[in-house]
Amino acid sequence: MIKLGVNSVLFKGYTFREAAEAIKKAGYDGLEISAIKGMCEHLDLDNWKAQKNEIKSIMEEFNLEMLSAEVASLDEERLMKAFEAGAEIGIPIINIGPGGKSDDEDSLKESLEKIAKMSEKASEFGVILCVKAHVGASIYNTPTTLRAIEYIKSDSFGIDMDPSHIYRAGELPEEALPKVIHKVRHIHIRDCKGRGPGPGEPALQACGRGDINLFGYFKAMVEAKYEGPVCLEVIGPQQDMVSASIIAAESYGYMNACLKLLGAR
Repeated sequence: MIKLGVNSVLFKGYTFREAAEAIKKAGYDGLEISAIKGMCEHLDLDNWKAQKNEIKSIMEEFNLEMLSAEVASLDEERLMKAFEAGAEIGIPIINIGPGGKSDDEDSLKESLEKIAKMSEKASEFGVILCVKAHVGASIYNTPTTLRAIEYIKSDSFGIDMDPSHIYRAGELPEEALPKVIHKVRHIHIRDCKGRGPGPGEPALQACGRGDINLFGYFKAMVEAKYEGPVCLEVIGPQQDMVSASIIAAESYGYMNACLKLLGAR
C-alpha cells in the first residue's frame, strides 16, 4: 500500500516531537525525517547516536512509520553517517539531490559516478539511496533521470520522483512518471504555481493549490502498482504551527481522497 508522509522540514521551527505530533494529527501514516544541514536537522547526523532512542520513542508514541530521511547533500562523510543512522534507527530510504549543473555533460557524469559509488556503500547498510531530478542540477528532467537509471546498476539505488521539479522542467509529471516508475522507490510531492523557477510560497505548495495534475500523477502511480512512500516536501520560509499544520492536513485530505477514488486506500 502507498504510505503517505510529511518531510519534517515543514516544521523546521519546532522540535521533532512537535513535528511528529502534528503530522500524526493530520492523518499521515509516517514521516520523512529532515537531516538537511543549514535548514532543518531533526536528525543531526553528527549526533544521531545520542538522538536514536528519543527518535524511536517518539515514532512509537505517535504510531508513525519512519519512511525516509532527507540528507539532500552528496557529501560522502554525511551520507556514511546517514547510512549508519538509517540502519540503526530503521530508516529504509535516504534521499539526496544530484548536485552539479544542468546541460553540462561533465557535471552529469561526475554526479552519476558519485551517486553510483554511494549507492554501493548504501547497500552495505541495507538502505536505499534515492536521488531526484532537481531544477538547475545535473539531473533535472526525465532524460537525465533515465541516464541515471541506465548508469547506476545497484539494487540500493532508486529514483525519488518529485513532480514539482519535473513540472518546472517543462514536462507533465503524469506523463513522465510511467517512463521511470520501474526504478522509483520514493516520491516527494508538492504542488506548484507556474513553471518556476521556484515552487511558490509554502501555502501554494499544498497539494491541490497549484497547477500540477496531481490526480493524474496519483493515477499513474496506482496504475503502475507503486507501493512506496509518498512524502509531502514543502520548502521555504519557516511556518508557524498553524500554517504548517494546515499545509500538512490539506495535502493529506487531497492525497487520501485521490487514492480512495483510485481504489488504493
